[in-house]
Amino acid sequence: MVADINVTPLVDVMLVLLIIFMVTAPMMTQGLDVNLPETTSKALRQDDEPLIVTVDKEGKITLGKLEMAPAKLKEQLDGMSEEKKKEPIYLKADKDAAYGSVVTVMADIKAAGFDKLGMITKPSEKLE
Repeated sequence: MVADINVTPLVDVMLVLLIIFMVTAPMMTQGLDVNLPETTSKALRQDDEPLIVTVDKEGKITLGKLEMAPAKLKEQLDGMSEEKKKEPIYLKADKDAAYGSVVTVMADIKAAGFDKLGMITKPSEKLE
């Protein structure tokens, strides 16, 4: 009679768990990559006017100062140069705007090739 514990099944179970965690871990990081600007005490000086996409509460979309339809926005963004696509683009959405329209605009910006997407927000008031 042998009084040793058989560890082979334990090792088999641990290897299977390790493989499961290695396969599922990359799938757990989903979402939209967004580079948000850092908060500073002063406004940052810029040489060029930043590219701003605005969504108002009625769902109207404005690129810079030009109002356009959602399909036209994607077309305009696709037509921009690669140099312009490397610069940051900012999204300014009304808090009462439909969530779906804001997400659609964000997806169009990312699909057009812009990697640096920032959100313009109003700082919250301090409650005392």
